[in-house]
Amino acid sequence: MALFMVVLVLVFILALSICTALLRWNELKFSKKGLPPGTMGWPIFGETTEFLKQGPNFMKNQRARYGSFFKSHILGCPTAVSMDPELNRYILMNEAKGLVPGYPQSMLDILGKCNIAAVHGSTHKQMRGALLALISPTMIKQQLLPKIDEFMRNFVSDWDNKIIDIQEKTKQMAFLSSLKQIASVESTSIAREFMHEFFKLVLGTLSLPIDLPGTNYRRGLKARKIILTILKQLIGKRRGCQESHKDMLAYLMSKDDNNRYKLSDAEIIDQIITILYSGYETVSTTSMMAVKYLHDHPSILEELRKEHMAIREKKRPEDPIEWNDLKPMKFTRAVRKIVIFETSRLATIVNGVLRKTTEEMELNGFVVPKGWRIYVYTREINYDPFIYPDPLAFNPWRWMDKSLESQSNFLIFGGGTRQCPGKELGIAEISTFLHYFITRYRWEEIGGEKLMKFPRVEAPNGLHIRVSSY
Repeated sequence: MALFMVVLVLVFILALSICTALLRWNELKFSKKGLPPGTMGWPIFGETTEFLKQGPNFMKNQRARYGSFFKSHILGCPTAVSMDPELNRYILMNEAKGLVPGYPQSMLDILGKCNIAAVHGSTHKQMRGALLALISPTMIKQQLLPKIDEFMRNFVSDWDNKIIDIQEKTKQMAFLSSLKQIASVESTSIAREFMHEFFKLVLGTLSLPIDLPGTNYRRGLKARKIILTILKQLIGKRRGCQESHKDMLAYLMSKDDNNRYKLSDAEIIDQIITILYSGYETVSTTSMMAVKYLHDHPSILEELRKEHMAIREKKRPEDPIEWNDLKPMKFTRAVRKIVIFETSRLATIVNGVLRKTTEEMELNGFVVPKGWRIYVYTREINYDPFIYPDPLAFNPWRWMDKSLESQSNFLIFGGGTRQCPGKELGIAEISTFLHYFITRYRWEEIGGEKLMKFPRVEAPNGLHIRVSSY
């Protein structure tokens, strides 16, 4: 027994020595003079585990130790983390000075090399122009909103007297609504297989890029291959028939003079995946959290319901929501800000954005080597009491002060040339969903499920509500 204990102690000491040596080796590897202070964690893995598990607390602890600009190694790459508002604005506004998009390798591999987050310069201008042409206010008003209205009306039509997982429903809603806008006629036939693989793809984008069986990264890559097959077949069928379509895919495929942006099939496919991906998480999570916050604040819900009921009183039951219905209501415009601004602020659906250095540069007096990521971490701004008094309160009326939208710290939708191009489309989708949901139903939460807010806002066990007719 004594011998066994001695061996056990020796094994422990050896393991501890190896771990210490590995940590020390990794620190020395990134010990170039002038680098920001900070720790780099383990070889290959870095501090990804701590970052994903501890989230905001990890960031706060590192800032307390090293200041608002520090180094780390997360999601597979050495990273300089900026929690300095002034520096964040500079980084976001200066893509031309060597600060290009720097999203994790897992995201670039799974979303495709032509996705709008991966490209920069003239290619980004081309891809962004093609995307903006699809979701311009005119397109939303004339083509997209009627599709959104029809979809949302039918999607919530059979929820009466049911217990539903609103998290699962809003995920389905966000994906299926976008798919209908992309491929209106074929969306029903491809939806089931596409959605199943798409959810795997989403999980894979925020993972270590280690291609091993059972990892989210491997599942995401496999899902991408299946989705590519589905989209290639869809494009092939479109080219093989003479029927005309009025949807996003038809515009992307168009070669006439009305389409300034001629894209290859590979670019079209990555654009479609980008549209689905970029809108999916923000629309689904914001919708879920809006339902949650409105349930918890009945007075705000009733104010919103009054104005939406006033819209319905002027229409026949079968009449759709139109663009002009969303504009004249003061409080509803504020509640649309609840949905997008206050919900996004309080839930912090977007924690920050990533950039990459194309050359060695100096920032805040420190050297950031070429090829490093810079994580512009904006989460803490959302809880700054000097900007948002009583920051943990859900208070839509704070957004009646329009100066909040124009102030320089307003980064909910990103900043610079990378500001979210789908902002108005997302607002239209969430507003239409809430219109049909709150004018038809009342609801109560059951189960009291736990909410997580990092790295994604989600209810691990779902968010279940009992729905009844209003």
